[in-house]
Amino acid sequence: MESTRNFCIIAHIDHGKSTLADRLIQSCGGVDERDLRAQVLDSMDIERERGITIKSNTISLPYTARDGKDYRLNLIDTPGHVDFSHEVRRSLMACEGALLLVDAAQGVEAQTVANLYLALEYDLEIIPVINKIDLPSADIDRVQEEIDADLGLDPFEAVECSAKTGQGIDEVLEAIVTRLPAPSGDGEAPLKALLFDAQYDPYRGAILLVRVVDGLLHAGQTLRFMHSEKEHEVEEVGTLALKRVPGKELASGQVGYVIAGIKSLSGLAIGDTLTDAERPAAEPLPGYKEAKPVVFSSLYPISTDDYGDLTKAMEKLKLNDAALSYQKDSSTALGYGFRCGFLGLLHLDVVQERLEREYDLSLILSAPSVRYEVSLTDGTELEVDNPSLYPDPARIDSTAEPYIKAAIMLPERYVGAVMELCRERRGEGTTFTYLSAGRIELTSELPLGEVMFDFYDRLKTITQGYGSFDYEILDYRKSDLVKVDILVNGEQVDALSFLAHRDKARQRALQYCERLAETIPRQQFKIAIQGVIGGSIIARTTINAYRKDVTAKCYGGDISRKRKLLDKQREGKKRMKQVGNVEIPQSAFVAVLRSNDG
Repeated sequence: MESTRNFCIIAHIDHGKSTLADRLIQSCGGVDERDLRAQVLDSMDIERERGITIKSNTISLPYTARDGKDYRLNLIDTPGHVDFSHEVRRSLMACEGALLLVDAAQGVEAQTVANLYLALEYDLEIIPVINKIDLPSADIDRVQEEIDADLGLDPFEAVECSAKTGQGIDEVLEAIVTRLPAPSGDGEAPLKALLFDAQYDPYRGAILLVRVVDGLLHAGQTLRFMHSEKEHEVEEVGTLALKRVPGKELASGQVGYVIAGIKSLSGLAIGDTLTDAERPAAEPLPGYKEAKPVVFSSLYPISTDDYGDLTKAMEKLKLNDAALSYQKDSSTALGYGFRCGFLGLLHLDVVQERLEREYDLSLILSAPSVRYEVSLTDGTELEVDNPSLYPDPARIDSTAEPYIKAAIMLPERYVGAVMELCRERRGEGTTFTYLSAGRIELTSELPLGEVMFDFYDRLKTITQGYGSFDYEILDYRKSDLVKVDILVNGEQVDALSFLAHRDKARQRALQYCERLAETIPRQQFKIAIQGVIGGSIIARTTINAYRKDVTAKCYGGDISRKRKLLDKQREGKKRMKQVGNVEIPQSAFVAVLRSNDG
């Protein structure tokens, strides 16, 4: 245990976590030169394409220190985006220390502070690292001042490095082995191991990533899951390089993987404690907080035959992404699906893309919504995240929507445009603080429902990519909420209903109607597409009918013959409209529900 170090790298988005992990792996010889590539721990295609880390990844590295001692470094690379903070929390529980990265040009940003507090919550030893010192715009003195003022850490203990060029990497490695504590635990005590992540292998079942706290874990042992009381026999244990490396055992303080032939995923819970069935531990390790979803959306397969495949895919993805929550849902227009909860819109986007790529599914998403609180006249309180569950307005006493405190860091020259954006989104109590020359932190209290759609995209556009956005949930506040239904030819389409603030309802209803009018094919009769609140129509578009030229055979003669034929045609169209049924194609749902362009 003395020669083991468990640590993770935490930082704001794009401060160089994955690049630093690459240099550390390269310096320790953890990967052959031919296998080395940029962001080597980002294993998913979607991570490499977007240039972001989505999943925390673990690797075990050998390292010989300057004093000749051999060490085993267990490194966990974590995501930086606020939507994946749950991944960071899980990683921190498996570590004793953390490298807190700060960009030498950007300085301390919103997620830097948030991740520091997370690490302090778990009593981790923190080493500040100033990265990107090779940049022409690097200002190390200013960043040291920010580390002192904003983070409360000793700026003179910060290690300076450039993950891109490799400068200062040896100093980072030495700081890890000299300044981070070795894991503590009792090798003789009954086995206690924390399950902090899992993957699904189609040939070997669930592969569990564990941190052994006490005792010894080896092949042939019978494991008991303390949460579900299920028991499984261990087939293989080992450590993680880029590939799985089988070993004899995992001792106290070590991080590694366990394969126990687990095919049924129903009893697995990330954060569970594993113990020996023959000599069990008295009590489980303290678990961690369940992730609270803030954005809700329904997922439906485009082909109803794929519902069984979607059910299996959701089980496997839930194992790998503990922040995802889901329950069964159904819609008259779209059939069976799942109502899912996400930590943010990027999380929703990534889950949808992973389901489509990794499990080969074609999906439709309903419009994202947040969870509203509704007080009824009889005194009962309801939580509503699905428009179909919204009660009759006559029974409603008041409604409340969630508010967030948004922290936006931006260059001073964009402050006017960003304040206007916050005002447009019903922002309250907007204040700003000067962080340094030319850089401002603007805080505003905004309704979460207003931020969900395209707030982040708009912010990036008006600040030319320089604005960074972080938020925390504040509270629920009274709001004038309405349910908007979409009618096509007088028939309600339940999958397109949505909840919105009364001031914004008409704008969104009009957008839905226009999109449907573009994608529903024309019929022999006029089709009215309407947005309604209760009995009031607030938006409407019309799809014009095809017109057959019934007067083509009339040439010359009396005008009354033509009129007679046109009247007959009009009557026919009227009758057809009463009995005609409008089939809404799947492409129309996709066009409306994927509209993220404001």
